[in-house]
Amino acid sequence: MATSSAASFEKLTTPASGTAIRFENGQPIVPNDPIVPFIRGDGTGVDIWPATQKVLDAAVAQAYGGERRIEWFKVYAGDEACDLYGTYQYLPEDTLSAIKEYGVAIKGPLTTPIGGGIRSLNVALRQIFDLYCCVRPCRYYEGTPSPHKRPQDLDVIVYRENTEDIYMGIEWEANDPVCLDLIKHLNEVVIPANGKLGQRQIPVGSGIGIKPVSKHGSQRHIRKAIQHALRLEGDKRHVTLVHKGNIMKFTEGAFRDWGYELATTEFRDVCITERESWILDNVERNPGLSIEANSRMIEPGYDSLTPEKKAAIDAEVQGVLDAIGASHGGGKWKQMVLVDDRIADSIFQQIQTRPADYSILATLNLNGDYISDAAAAVVGGLGMAPGANIGDNAAIFEATHGTAPKHAGLDRINPGSVILSGVMMLEFMGWQEAADLITAGLSAAIANGEVTYDLARLMEPPVEPVSCSGFADAVIRHFGG
Repeated sequence: MATSSAASFEKLTTPASGTAIRFENGQPIVPNDPIVPFIRGDGTGVDIWPATQKVLDAAVAQAYGGERRIEWFKVYAGDEACDLYGTYQYLPEDTLSAIKEYGVAIKGPLTTPIGGGIRSLNVALRQIFDLYCCVRPCRYYEGTPSPHKRPQDLDVIVYRENTEDIYMGIEWEANDPVCLDLIKHLNEVVIPANGKLGQRQIPVGSGIGIKPVSKHGSQRHIRKAIQHALRLEGDKRHVTLVHKGNIMKFTEGAFRDWGYELATTEFRDVCITERESWILDNVERNPGLSIEANSRMIEPGYDSLTPEKKAAIDAEVQGVLDAIGASHGGGKWKQMVLVDDRIADSIFQQIQTRPADYSILATLNLNGDYISDAAAAVVGGLGMAPGANIGDNAAIFEATHGTAPKHAGLDRINPGSVILSGVMMLEFMGWQEAADLITAGLSAAIANGEVTYDLARLMEPPVEPVSCSGFADAVIRHFGG
């Protein structure tokens, strides 16, 4: 089938065949011959992209016997784009038009530009296409070296909000005239007018950054996380709102509150909060339990509270029983999505000491950046960490590691991150059979010790490493598991 494109390109030629992926209500409508733009990537992209494409094509061919295929469309970003389009053309309009036209793209690692006005190509792509969910699965593949005793206990998906928080880049250098004026205004007008801030003053010579967190941005992101949890089973139907709301009450704390609001309104029929689960569980264990006794069980220090605070807890318990006792009680809540929250710093400890307790971690931008890398370290490092950036009208799947230019062209780097990002792309497209072949092949290759140097040197005993392309061949060879 010949492709038809509304986009016009300066230096690109669209594939001779294939069909664009469309989005309806935020979901992809995928033909059997989708055109998928790919960005090879800088540095080791020259090695890991060909290996990845080979694996993806082999899986699709084996899974569907020629009924489905991907029509690859090479587009440019980073240093490779500058070579073709000119100095500082890190993100040419051709590339943006192609992604907009075809909806789903995949990319290797990109160099952070020096000069040219773009702070980060990855951040720019997320903001341009409003890819508000960064999705980072962190699971263990048997045989992967890890610094932890039981890395197999960690199987989490980090949902990191992509478009708000301090990563919006609204900040000024300390000597910027705008920064100096802003500090003066805050110190002389805003802070004195706010009685809660006391005598605080922002020191002159400070850099200033703005941290926007909106209800709309938070809830559309958490909605995606809850919808993902609904596709899971058993105790994996669990979304944890990760925040630092004990300190940043009106940004991080609001993220938590808006998440609970969403769970108990839009998703009321399929969600239960942690405190609600305690209340219902207490009654199920002891049907004659009084309201006061239930309150005492869910609230530490209940007996030392003021009468007013005790009354508030009692009213909460009674309200839960009245509102959802019939619909969620009798154990029905155990099949629903459990929504709870945890302080961000404690999650770093919890994913190491109690990893099996968590499934989906919904976070703001900065916290998600830290947590996803920390979780990746538990299960083997960034070389095996895939990533996706998803919005309502586009999705870009990507390597999560850097360009490692000193290894470029040596056919030795680990392509696992991009391969697994390709798995995420196939799953997003609904091509689960092909995705499962790759997962099985990758797991078996690692378990068999057919790994690149980064993993080989950490294995006990060490094994002889395979090349980047050799690893791709091993994954394909092991599609049967």
